[in-house]
This record gives sequence, structure tokens and C-alpha cells, in this order.
Amino acid sequence: MNLLSTASIFSFFTIISRILGYLRDILIAIFLGASVFADAFFVAFRLPNTFRRLFAEGTFNAAFIPSYTGAKLENKKKGKIFADNVLNLLLLLLIFIVTLAEIFTPFFVYLIAPGFIGDNIKFNLAVELTRITFPFLLFVSLSSFFSGILNSNNKFAAASAAPIILNIVLIIMILISYNYDLNFAKQLSYGVTLAGIIQLVFLIFISWKFYKPSLRFEFKLSKKIKFFFKKLLPSVLSSGVTQINILIGTIIASFQSGAVSYLYYADRVYQINLAIAGIAVGTVSLPALSKAFKKRNLSKVSDIQNKSIELSLLLSIPASFGLIIASTEIVNGLFGYGSFTKNDIQMTSKALIFFGYGIIAFALIKIFANFFFARDNTKTPFYISSFIVILNVIISVSYFRSTGFIIIPIATSISTWAGVFIYLYLLYKNNILILQTKLFKNFFKIIVSSVLMSFILIIFLNKYANYLEYSSAYKSIYLLIIVGFVAAVYLLSCYLLGLLKLKNYKTN
Repeated sequence: MNLLSTASIFSFFTIISRILGYLRDILIAIFLGASVFADAFFVAFRLPNTFRRLFAEGTFNAAFIPSYTGAKLENKKKGKIFADNVLNLLLLLLIFIVTLAEIFTPFFVYLIAPGFIGDNIKFNLAVELTRITFPFLLFVSLSSFFSGILNSNNKFAAASAAPIILNIVLIIMILISYNYDLNFAKQLSYGVTLAGIIQLVFLIFISWKFYKPSLRFEFKLSKKIKFFFKKLLPSVLSSGVTQINILIGTIIASFQSGAVSYLYYADRVYQINLAIAGIAVGTVSLPALSKAFKKRNLSKVSDIQNKSIELSLLLSIPASFGLIIASTEIVNGLFGYGSFTKNDIQMTSKALIFFGYGIIAFALIKIFANFFFARDNTKTPFYISSFIVILNVIISVSYFRSTGFIIIPIATSISTWAGVFIYLYLLYKNNILILQTKLFKNFFKIIVSSVLMSFILIIFLNKYANYLEYSSAYKSIYLLIIVGFVAAVYLLSCYLLGLLKLKNYKTN
């Protein structure tokens, strides 16, 4: 397997999904802006979507793939039995959680958006929409299971393509609402659950070649099953620390009007970079890393770890530079239409800048956590993630009154960087990671290419400033051309410096 080519396939479908996601959010921004309806929908969507990110974007795999790989290496029958037991227990657990959430929805909305309490209309609307969207959790979590089956067999395309379904369905629901004068927020909520059902059916069909599920509800809790579920929760919390921080940010931001929407739109922009630099690299490297560790091939383990770090930096460093430099232009080009005002752009771009400072850390956290997950160690990442979350809360709560919602992305970035340094210390201390000389040389090359890209980006932003203004009809087209050009410059620079050779990322 080649990390670069495999991650490229994963990233391709991820980019398609994100582009459609941006189209979806542009339409939401046009028709809802940062209104009461927008805030209510984003809160309703935040709960199941957070779980989607926690389970679907590599986090469920962190616990499942090492255990499933180990069972399959013994023999295929044991692999099948293990997968069946996990699926059956997972299904029962999810049904229980969703049922409980539907009953106590007002309580959950209060927890995630306590600032809504003073506004009965907004609170009641959020409760209604949350009840509609929450079943999505059941379907997307089961989808993650089947994605794990596919990823364990080095089949990443279908799993990475599945989220496209959500965006397509939501776009269709927006268009239907517009044509038939329906409630946008409510129809979007129905679309979320419908998309979850379609996504699950799609992944079951694709994975049928590798795994045919058996629903028996006769559980034999073997040591492997007990061990898996024991490490599932800490692995999900550890891998999804960035999403947990965003969820906490939503809770705190609910006390400031429009802040939930500002954070949502900023989150949507930087998530594509995180999806490629952290999630894609982490997802495709974990099966190979787990297999190598199970076979006690420590030299190969070290090689995969260094290549994972390098590839993550190759993708995250230029993304960080670009978001910091062009935050206003990006937000304006993507969302500056209809009900989304100049003030909304200003607030969202401020949040995006500070998220941009954390992009590299968000990506590295996912990569470093995998180094422990491959060793069936979920405790260490859990403790580090808990520290990150606690530090984030302390900073956010301490300065929210004086700084406003902008402290949330600042705190998220600071706390995640703190986690990165803790990871590095423990990885070195326990001899889990030995950084190769080649990695340091390539890191310098990445910095050079990123600086060159940034310099050209600044020149183009200044030259075409008039075409990127709020009132410009073609601002998104000019933005796309500029981003495409500077990305090409970066890739060309990396190629000339020898960073994009496929053999550099081969793991076999």
C-alpha cells in the first residue's frame, strides 16, 4: 500500500463531499443566514453531526481495526464472529441511546445550548428539530461499522464517498423547501435522518463482498469483545477531541447571539483541511500500522509513523498558512450571499483565523493517537484528550465575558497544541517514535514551499481585491481560481523539491 496514493483517493471523495457541503452551507447562509432558525438548526444538527464525526471519521476505526485485524490474522471465521458480536451489541446500544435521547431531548438541548433558555421560541424550535435529526446517530454509527470493515480490507473509496450522500440529500431538501415554500429548518432536519438511512444501505451493499452480517442477538462476551468495548469509548473520545472541543464551543457560544452560526461556518471551512491532513492520513495508515505491529515488524512500524507525520505536515502546513492569510476572502467567497451580512463575514473570518493556527495541531493529534491505538493503548490518548478538553473549557469560560465567542477558537487551538507537545514527550519517553533525519529535511522543504505559496497568495489577493468584495457577483469564481493557482504552485514546488514521489510513501 502507498500512503500518498491511498490518501489521495480518500481525499478526492472527501473533497467532493466538502464541496457539496459548501454548496449546502451557501444555500443555508442565503436562506437562513445567522438567524434564529439557523442557530436552532445548527444546534439540532450539532449533536448527531458530532457523533458522525466521532464515529465516522476514523475514530470508530481506532478501536475496531486493530482488534478486527488481530482476529482476522488468526483466521477468517474468528474475524467474522468478532464483527458479528460487535455489530449486535452496537445496534442494541445505539437503539437504547437514541430512544433515551428522544425522551429527554429538552435536557440535551439545554446541555448543548444553555443560552437558548431565555428565548422560548429558539429553545422549543431547537428541541423539535433535534428530535427529528437524532435518529441519524443510529444510522451513521452503523455506517461507521461497515466503513471499518471496508477500511480493514484496504478499501477506502466507498467509506470516504458515503458522506457525499448527506450533502446531496440536504441540498435537495433546500431546493424542495424553496420551490414549495416549506420550512427550511424543518425540511433540513428530515433530510439529515433520511441521508443516514441511505448512507447505511449504500455501505452494507458495498461491504457485502467482505462481510455478511448476522443479527442473532446471542452474545458470547469473549475477552476480545470485552476488550474492544472497554477501549471503544476512550478511543472515540481521544480521536474526536477536536469535535468535542467544537461541541463545547457551541455550548459556550449559545450565550451570544449569532455566535453558534459563526462557529459553524468557520468550522465548515477548516474541516476540509483537517479531513485531508488528519483524518485521511490517519484512516489509511492505521490498518497498515496495526498489521505491522501485530506482526512485530517494528522497523516497518517506525517507517509508517514517520511517513504519516510527513504526509500530514505536507497537507496541513500550507492549509494553515492559507486560512490565516485569506480568511476574510474565503468566508466572503463561500457564504457572502443573501441573509449572510458583512458583519457575519467579519465575525466568521475572525474565528477562522484562530482555527487556522490550530490546523497543524488538529491533524497531528489524530496521527499521534494512532501510534498508541495500533498498540491497543487507548488509555494514554484518552488522558491527553481529557487534558485538552479541560484546558479548552478553562480558557474559554475564563475569557468569554471579556472577549466574546472569539475566545473559543483561540482556546481550541491553544489546548490542542498543548496536547501535541504532551504526545511528543510521551512518544519519545516510551521509545514509540524515533523521528528520522529525512523527516526533518522534508519538513524544511514543506516550509519553503508553503512560504512561497503564501507570498503568491498575498500578491493575488491584493491584485484582485476589487473582484473579491462582498458586492462582486463573481467573487466565488475568482476565489476558486486563486486558490487553485496557489495550490498548483505549492504542489509544483513540492514536486521540484522531491516531496511528491510515490516511492517515498510506500509502506509495503
